Amino acid sequence: MCASRSDTVATTANSAAENNFTPIAKCDFCTRIESKFTCSFLKGGAGLSPLRLFLYYIPVPEQVKTQPEQRERQLVIHYDTRLPKLTLLQRALVPIIGWAVWAVIRVLGPTIRFEVIGGQNAGREYRPDLPPHIYAFWHRCIIPAVWYFRNRGGVLMNTTNFDGQWTRRVIERLGYGTAQGSSTRGGLRGLAVMAKRLEEGFDSGFTIDGPRGPRYVAKPGPVMLARRSGRPIILFHIGLERAWTLRKSWDLMRIPKPFTRAILVIAPTLEVPKDADHRGLEAKHQEMQKTLERLRDVAENWFSLSDVERERERANWNS
Repeated sequence: MCASRSDTVATTANSAAENNFTPIAKCDFCTRIESKFTCSFLKGGAGLSPLRLFLYYIPVPEQVKTQPEQRERQLVIHYDTRLPKLTLLQRALVPIIGWAVWAVIRVLGPTIRFEVIGGQNAGREYRPDLPPHIYAFWHRCIIPAVWYFRNRGGVLMNTTNFDGQWTRRVIERLGYGTAQGSSTRGGLRGLAVMAKRLEEGFDSGFTIDGPRGPRYVAKPGPVMLARRSGRPIILFHIGLERAWTLRKSWDLMRIPKPFTRAILVIAPTLEVPKDADHRGLEAKHQEMQKTLERLRDVAENWFSLSDVERERERANWNS
């Protein structure tokens, strides 16, 4: 009788786990739910050892389950930190702002005329069969950057605050995955997610002075990720011939005007040894900072150069 009842309980639990429940990721703020079932005889006071079943599932409605055809598309979307509490107004604004910004990028992006210099030593044109890289760039040029590198499945570090929530909707619509974290919240967890995605063959990217500055001060995240993963860093900047500049924003973000020309300047890869110590990491961090500053100066001033000066820069960066 008891064995039969135990088997029934176990079968029921397994069936529920397979058909009506969804898994909870184990982490520092998740706890394991333990259910204890005891089978005892009603007569004679005898009893058996407790049957302990550990359940890692909670029920969810059918309508919120991931449909089979959607699972593959959602594999590149990651959430690794608990999201902050948002007000009712903020929750209402997230999808509205996200859709509006995506619409602006989607309208302006196809009109941008890109020229690319450098990058001959940067590893690869986009080919999914070749090893991935770590990309880093200043937040100022994020709009043309996310358009140029769209639909490649790359993973971008994204902050968890209010701005990060609507930004996430924009970049995911453009074909990116997101690793939730920043220099002030969940950054190390975000790096762990990005390292895993690099192992799986996806590029990773950082707005290196984000999410809120200081402007043009590089964070150490790419260097740390490069040491852990063994993958090289590709640094770049995009300059625009005609653009609106958001003067009141911390990053002086530039929004490209329709049919503007753009110059994408890519530096040779930056390698970080896996056995680099603290001094080695600091040296690579400083090298990354100086390279990004040089890229910015070349790209931002490109359209004020003469034809002769541009040819000289092309020869320099393409050598």
